[in-house]
Amino acid sequence: MKTKAPERIIASNRRAFHEYHVEETYEAGIALVGTEVKALREGKANLQDSFARIEGGEVLLHHCHIQPYSHGNIQNHDPVRVRKLLLHRREIQRLLGKTQERGLTLIPLKLYFKEGRAKVELALARGKTGPDKRESLKKREATREIQRGIRERHKD
Repeated sequence: MKTKAPERIIASNRRAFHEYHVEETYEAGIALVGTEVKALREGKANLQDSFARIEGGEVLLHHCHIQPYSHGNIQNHDPVRVRKLLLHRREIQRLLGKTQERGLTLIPLKLYFKEGRAKVELALARGKTGPDKRESLKKREATREIQRGIRERHKD
């Protein structure tokens, strides 16, 4: 029996959880050219400030920076080109309906390899306001304090 290789995370968008309330997540394939795949295998990607948009019945990933392949040649890819995300038509229709609601947007959370194929975890998210961000920081700080207290207690 063949064991499945675990996901190998290439890049994650940690800021997305600070800036947005994640409501749903989807796994999408990503259409890449050869040198992009090689650059991803080297771990040269950045999801900062990237977003997805539905245009002409296709989901497109904007501002995802994949650094040019280090051993590439003149046919290296454009680092910030718009890339097509691969989803089922039913999922695209559902996302189209949801993103037309006020305040919902598509944000990539992580880029990873799964069974040798590059995948993007796409989130349907709602933007946070200033007070929401402060509340998230307070919760995170409180959980850190609790964990710190538990560790101190176990040391004794």
